[in-house]
Amino acid sequence: MTTFDDREKAFENMYARDQELQFRTIARRNRLLGHWAAKLMGLTEVEAESYAKDVIHSDFEEAGDEDVVRKILGDLTSAGVECDEARIREALAHKTVEARRQMIEAQG
Repeated sequence: MTTFDDREKAFENMYARDQELQFRTIARRNRLLGHWAAKLMGLTEVEAESYAKDVIHSDFEEAGDEDVVRKILGDLTSAGVECDEARIREALAHKTVEARRQMIEAQG
């Protein structure tokens, strides 16, 4: 193997790690956001955990965060909780920061 091949392999490995970290961070963010919404809806701890998993799964419907925002907004509205899209996006931003912090702490 040449030096170029070694560097190429190293960049591929780094890219794969970065993509995995990004995926895990977004999943953690969605879990945190699900727990936030569950608290607003007054769900029990068991219900909140199940709901958080549903929020994580909702992110696979389409690229981006729109599917998650739409799910949370619809569920909060159905539960009679006063909430608008701006508040959900603000919570999404805060939970993104919190998820990154948790991922960094978990890595050591």
